[in-house]
Amino acid sequence: MRLTSCFLASCFLLFSCRNGKEDNTPVADSLKTKDSPVVSRTERPAANPYATVDVSPMDMIYYPVDYPKLKMTHTASQPPMARVIYSRPHLQGRHIFHEVLKYDEPWRLGANEATELMLYKEAMIQDKKIKAGRYTLYCIPHKENWTVAINATIDTWGLEPDSTRDVARFVVPVKQTQNNLEYFTMVFEQDKQSANLLMAWDDVEVRLPFRF
Repeated sequence: MRLTSCFLASCFLLFSCRNGKEDNTPVADSLKTKDSPVVSRTERPAANPYATVDVSPMDMIYYPVDYPKLKMTHTASQPPMARVIYSRPHLQGRHIFHEVLKYDEPWRLGANEATELMLYKEAMIQDKKIKAGRYTLYCIPHKENWTVAINATIDTWGLEPDSTRDVARFVVPVKQTQNNLEYFTMVFEQDKQSANLLMAWDDVEVRLPFRF
């Protein structure tokens, strides 16, 4: 009789604590406080709190091609001769002319900071001798050709060219292609002791020849 009374008393206390309702809360959830944050895996990531994420990524190209990789694998047969640093804009559904660029107007050959050319040694570009050093590289696109300029002003954002600081200008022909390049691209095409600096975007290609 005493055991039966204890059992009934225990049941009464248990149901009283639950206000007469069945508690189906999982053990893990019951340990959470009312104000505990619930983070969903499907939420979009927060904005970068340290720096603005740029939609035009920076790229860096070398002559000889892939020189840093060759250096790290101890397979480089010669020292670096040239480097170009630029940001790569993309079309986003547009056409290069006239929605992005305009004929006969200077362009920085990229986005953001002015495009930089570093010559580690003296070079012949077309028929002009250019001393080793850091330069800004920009162009003036025309329908049949581009004028590519090397300028002595460095460490600038955007492009406000001062033609009095131009070291040299070169006229290179335009080649129409069947390509549809989303990102503006610059690469060195290597050929023994010479190279072409290829500049391509959308269906347009131009090449500036270098000799070292």
